[in-house]
Amino acid sequence: MKQNITVEVNGVRHESSVEPRTLLSHYLREELGLTGTHVGCETSMCGACTVIVDGAAVKSCSMFAVQADGSKVLTIEGLKKNGQYHPVQEGFWEEHGLQCGFCTPGMIMSSLQLLQRNKNPNDEQIRHALAGNLCRCTGYQHIVSAVKYAAKRMK
Repeated sequence: MKQNITVEVNGVRHESSVEPRTLLSHYLREELGLTGTHVGCETSMCGACTVIVDGAAVKSCSMFAVQADGSKVLTIEGLKKNGQYHPVQEGFWEEHGLQCGFCTPGMIMSSLQLLQRNKNPNDEQIRHALAGNLCRCTGYQHIVSAVKYAAKRMK
């Protein structure tokens, strides 16, 4: 039996009828076509599916779409405004914080939450905030540099 939900995603209100077992990650990708939210492990271990729900970074593979009813969700697609990349996105580009790009959307969304809570994090704080996001390519130093770049740009 499907349930009706209303979710604001990237500033756009969506009314949908979903199966109660539908994960938020699948809802975003399959129902709304927002494929920037990547699905990696589906066990909440890799963080590739991280989005912001009501101001908190959430691994969308560990949340049902019905749990997001009435919430505001921000995905990687919602960061670019008026053709301009968000400073966190810009930082990942400028500081080579990505290689294959699979983990990048989740890393960016977790970094965004960190910078909203801490305007000037040090290396240790950045690494701690990103501990739930796995990258198999970069070795993390460039990601830390990307977050520091974004912090400077957001001041």
